[in-house]
Amino acid sequence: MLHILNPIPAESIRLIVFDLDGTLIDSQVDLANSVNAMLTQMGRQALPQAVIATYIGDGAGMLVRRALGDPADEHLVEDGLNRFLAYYREHKLDNTYVYPGVFESLGALRLLHDGSERKMAVLTNKPIGPSLAICEALGLSPYFFQIYGGNSFPTKKPDPEGLITLIREAGVEPAQTLMIGDSEVDILTARRSGAWALGCRFGLSSHTLETIPSDCMVDAASEWAAALRLSRTT
Repeated sequence: MLHILNPIPAESIRLIVFDLDGTLIDSQVDLANSVNAMLTQMGRQALPQAVIATYIGDGAGMLVRRALGDPADEHLVEDGLNRFLAYYREHKLDNTYVYPGVFESLGALRLLHDGSERKMAVLTNKPIGPSLAICEALGLSPYFFQIYGGNSFPTKKPDPEGLITLIREAGVEPAQTLMIGDSEVDILTARRSGAWALGCRFGLSSHTLETIPSDCMVDAASEWAAALRLSRTT
């Protein structure tokens, strides 16, 4: 079901930037398993998957910090991050999958009404290594002219640096750009960049979407095209 606050003008959107976790892919199980593997290695109690899901969205470092209870000991956090990443590199595709409707919607969004190609990209707070590997393995890479991760820039979302860079690289204006994501982090990134914002209520961090207004919210990836008032929906 579409929840439209400000209709997004499809004809003027030349760049669409997607979040990864909770937007294009459901990676919750593999992330939770990797966090719990880290905790177990460090002699700590495993956490429920539902709890870990609330920690996702601000990058691997913050995920690990939250799972460890936000300790003051930075060496402890660094050790946890290294353990988490080592496990996740090997298990990032055990259970992760592309959400239903994503491929069909990407195909529908790829072309403008005049037949020219609309640029699409990924901007995630996940480290770039696993982000690239996951997009390649799951067949997402061909849809995007650029994929940036949480360590691609000195800053992470909601800092607008990454999105502003993509806008510049695509040769478009902020008003011609749409950010699609499942958390307040993505919506705030769009707002700080002057871009349009679409929230995904089906994602991992969708509970945060109520904290900052988006232009439109959807309950499924298959609704992205309809949200842009395209002539055909998938």
